[in-house]
Order: sequence, then structure tokens, then C-alpha cells
Amino acid sequence: MNFYIFGLFLLGSGFSFGQYHLNATDNLLGFCDTFNLLIRFGAMEETLRHVETRLENSERRLEQCETQCQTIDNQILDLQHKGANEVIFSAALGAGNVPVGPFKTDTILIYRRVIVNVGGAYSNFTGIFAAPVAGVYYFSFFFHAGGENKVKLLLYKNGDIIVEAQENYSWYDTADNGGNAVFLELQRGDQVYVLLVAGAHVWGSDYSTTFSGFLVTQT
Repeated sequence: MNFYIFGLFLLGSGFSFGQYHLNATDNLLGFCDTFNLLIRFGAMEETLRHVETRLENSERRLEQCETQCQTIDNQILDLQHKGANEVIFSAALGAGNVPVGPFKTDTILIYRRVIVNVGGAYSNFTGIFAAPVAGVYYFSFFFHAGGENKVKLLLYKNGDIIVEAQENYSWYDTADNGGNAVFLELQRGDQVYVLLVAGAHVWGSDYSTTFSGFLVTQT
């Protein structure tokens, strides 16, 4: 009788231990699955952080590139603006080593040998400078001539005499040199040129009789 009761006890105990073992195994497997999920989520979170960091860095680099591009665009516009407003010219009479004049009427001198003509405002076909922009300009003109005839050059602005340079006839003076210079405020399209008066002459060459000017400042 005691043996039977002990046997029943063992059977009951064995069932309880087995059930406990199954439950523990299930719990352990569930824990492992949860742990693996947490590891995966952690890895994904870390990956997302890296992606976000890279995106932020890319956005910063993009902003820097946009700023640099805008700076370059502004510099290009400034250069284009400055280039458009640069006006410089210098030309020599270039008629060969012979006298030019005297003529019976007043004559615009055409300085045919262009040394520099930034902006293209001077024409070596007409001898006339036409202001491309409004501003203050500086002009100068010089001459070389023989003494056997008088020299008289007039700087004109739109038909008005501004300044002159002259040398009277002298039988004992075989060579004359002179010139003049002036600042002028011009509007766009105003014309400036040098006039050789009737009865006067200058020496034509590539080097000695010149006409020059440049834009000092825009207005």
C-alpha cells in the first residue's frame, strides 16, 4: 500500500517537473526571440541615426555649395558690370611722317592708329569718341609740329569748344610741341573730338600726335 502511494507520488511529481520544464523552455525561447528583436531594433535605430547624420551633413554641404554658387554668381555679375563700364582709349594720328594740314576749313582730326580702345567708344574712322555711359571722363591731346605753320587744336564736346592747344608761327623755331587735358562730365551719347582749325597743321606719325581718354567715375 505504501509502495503504491509512493508510485503515485512519483508519477505526479514527474508530471509536474515535466510541465515545469516545458514552460521554462517556452519562456526561454520567447525571451530569446524578444532579445533578438531588441538587438535588431537597436541595430536599425543605430543605422537610422547614421543615415540621419549623413543626411544632415549632406544638407549642410548642399547649403555651403548654394552659398558658394551664389557668391560666384555675384562675382561674375560684378565683373561683367565692371567690364561693361570700363572705357579707355588712346590713339595716334598715324598719317605717316608727313604734316597733316593746313586745310582751308576746320577739320576733325582722325587718329587712325589705335593703341587701346577698351569699350570701343572711340572710332578711328571718324575720330569721334562717343560716351557709352554717363560719367566724368578725362581727356588729353598732344601734338608735334614744325615751326613753319601755326598749330591750333580745339577739343570739342557736342559742337562746343572746351579747351585748346596752340603754337604760333615762328621762322626761327623749327619744331613745336604742346597739348592740353581736361575733365568732362558727359551724358551717354555725348561726343568728344579734336578739331584742327583752318590754316593750322600738326605732324602725322604713329607716336607724337595723340588723343586719349578714360572714364573716371560713373554718374
